[in-house]
Amino acid sequence: MTEAIKKLFEEHEIIMEAINLAKQAGQLIGKDDARYEKSLRTLIRFFRYYADGFHHYKEEQILFPEMSKRNELLDDGVLKEMLENHEDFRNMISKIEKLLNEKDFANAQVQLDKYTEAMLDHIAVENDEVFHSAESLMDEDELERMNFRFVDSDREVAEGANDGIQVDKAELENELNELKKEFFNLA
Repeated sequence: MTEAIKKLFEEHEIIMEAINLAKQAGQLIGKDDARYEKSLRTLIRFFRYYADGFHHYKEEQILFPEMSKRNELLDDGVLKEMLENHEDFRNMISKIEKLLNEKDFANAQVQLDKYTEAMLDHIAVENDEVFHSAESLMDEDELERMNFRFVDSDREVAEGANDGIQVDKAELENELNELKKEFFNLA
């Protein structure tokens, strides 16, 4: 496996850690609402800036266009579906955040559960189909160049290129690890 594709798989693993925490967060509702709210705000930040800001940005700006250049049929197939999923995820996170701001924790969790299930399905398609297709469509040199572009992309996103907000990828991973330790004793 090339470094570029390995990087995407590794990001999926980290996103799945956040999904596991999100699934457990609902246990706090009615028992410790303040802890639930704080946990969910951390998860929303993670999903918005790590999953979407760093990971999906790489796919949308680099991976998918490169794949499409090599096989235009992908545009109306799996890549179109992945892009639609990304937009759906953005909308779902906004809806969850709105419910959280309204202190409607039960419905926020219902929406979070829908988000995590959809995200798991999405990750499965990318892991099983999209990433393997990428490696078969591109040679090692192309994938190595893509890896360098991924590094540049992470730097650009950290500097606010995606939405004007500066955020550090390692900081988001640390926040997730702190959440595991602080709220769920899973570190």
